[in-house]
Amino acid sequence: MSPAGAGRRTPRRTRQRQAVSELLSGHAGFISAQQVHSLLARNGVEVGLATVYRCLAQMVAGGESDTIVAESGEVLYRRCSADHHHHLVCRRCGTTVEVHDPHVESWAHDVARAHGFADVHHRVEVMGVCRTCAP
Repeated sequence: MSPAGAGRRTPRRTRQRQAVSELLSGHAGFISAQQVHSLLARNGVEVGLATVYRCLAQMVAGGESDTIVAESGEVLYRRCSADHHHHLVCRRCGTTVEVHDPHVESWAHDVARAHGFADVHHRVEVMGVCRTCAP
């Protein structure tokens, strides 16, 4: 009999993954893999772009970060809290606010139920222009 969890691999805590994690932790908004790669290089951290993508994918799979798809279609990443939340994102500067709102939860479940859906998961991203960027 195999021990519990046998066969399940947890990603190794490599130097590169630690650098990506720390960079995301210090960044307020969503950021692309290319931006992560560029900022790491500027900070003197040598890591390949493919490794950055791999680290980000592992962090998303492990619940350590969230993703959104930008209007351009590019996937963006951000270190987020572990609890269920939604995002309010500035289209200009990328400032992001985590939103916890029970009304959104009720609405999503009511709409799903009204249309005969069960086992529903949802994501809400509201894009706008923050107070600092507004004219």
